[in-house]
Amino acid sequence: MNNRLYVDVHVIQTVPPSCVNRDDTNSPKTAIYGGVTRARVSSQCWKKAVRDMFRTDSMFALEKLGSRTKKIVGMIAEEIQKLDNSLDAEGLAIKILEAAGLKIKSESEGTGALFFISSAQVKALAQLTISSLDADRKTLTVNKKAAQKTLKDSPGIDIALFGRMVADDPSLNTDACAQVAHAISTHKTSNEFDYFTAVDDLSPEDTSGAGHIGTIEFNSSTLYRYATIAVHALAEQLGSDTVDAVSEFVRAFACSMPTGKLNSFANRTAPDAMLITMRIDQPVNLVGAFEKPIETHGGYVEGSAVALVAHAKRTYKDWLKEPESSFVVGDTLLELGTPCSLNDSLAALRTSISIALSSNEAA
Repeated sequence: MNNRLYVDVHVIQTVPPSCVNRDDTNSPKTAIYGGVTRARVSSQCWKKAVRDMFRTDSMFALEKLGSRTKKIVGMIAEEIQKLDNSLDAEGLAIKILEAAGLKIKSESEGTGALFFISSAQVKALAQLTISSLDADRKTLTVNKKAAQKTLKDSPGIDIALFGRMVADDPSLNTDACAQVAHAISTHKTSNEFDYFTAVDDLSPEDTSGAGHIGTIEFNSSTLYRYATIAVHALAEQLGSDTVDAVSEFVRAFACSMPTGKLNSFANRTAPDAMLITMRIDQPVNLVGAFEKPIETHGGYVEGSAVALVAHAKRTYKDWLKEPESSFVVGDTLLELGTPCSLNDSLAALRTSISIALSSNEAA
C-alpha cells in the first residue's frame, strides 16, 4: 500500500483502587508529567493484555498468532516429528535455526533471548528441514537465505502488529506496525497502602494475632490511553488479514485489562470514552490535553473529556488537519464525532479501511 493510513485510538478509562502494573519494588508504576506524579501502566503491560485477548476472545485462529518463547527448538522439533518421526527432530531443529542465524544454547534452553515466532513459521521451517535433507536423511543442506526467508514470511498477526527484535541477527527483525503509549492518569495521583491480616483457619479458637500480616500498595486513576496502527505497513505484511487485524486490535485495546493484582482488586473496567480516528498524514497522541492536570469536580472523567475535545480541536486548527474519519464511543466526546456502540464503530472502521485499501490497489 503506497498511501499512508493511520488508525489512532484514544481512550479515557477510570480504574478503581488497583495495582495494575508494578515496578521492581512492587509499587504501582508512576511517571512525572506536567510537573506532578501520575499513575502509569507501561505499554508492554497493555500490549501483553491485548495479545492475551487475541488468544481468548478474538476471531483469530491460533494458527494465525505467534508465541514469544525461548523454547522454539521444541516447537519445530514437534512439527518435524509429525512429518517424519524417524528423524532426530531436536538435532535438525537446532540445525535449521542455526542456519537462519540464531544462536541456540541447548535443546532444553533454546535461544538465549525470547523469540517471537508464528505457528505458520514453525510449520514452514519444519517443512523446509524435511525438504532440505540429503539422501542419508541426516545431513541438512540449506542456505542461510532460504532459512531466513522462511523465518520472515507469514509473520503472524500479533508479530506484524507488535514487531520482533532479534539481537542474534537483525535481518530477522520485523518492524512493528502498531505503537502503544504508556497510559497515564489525567490528574495527579498518590500511591496508598492497604494493610491486611490473614487468619490461620486451623489455629485454636483462643489464639490471638494473625497468621500473616502484610501491605499492598495501590492507587486509583482516570487514565488516558493511546495507540496507533500504520495500516499501510500492516497491509504489506498481512494482505487480506489487515482489516480483521486492525478491528480486533482496536477491540482488544479497548476491552482488555492487564492482570496485575486482579484477584485482589477486581479492577476490570470498561472505557468511559473512546475516539477512533483515521488519518492520512501522521498519527497524533493527544496526551497534551492533560499536561495541566485535571482538577476534580465530583470526578475526573468529565473534565478529562472536555480537555481532550479542546486539545483535539486546537491540534486540528493549528497543526494538523482533521481526521478523514472519526468514530466516538460514549457520549462525552460528542463534539469529535457521532457516538455509537463499540461494535458499530468497529463495523464503520472496517468499511472505511476496506474502501481505502481497495482504492489504493485500484490506483
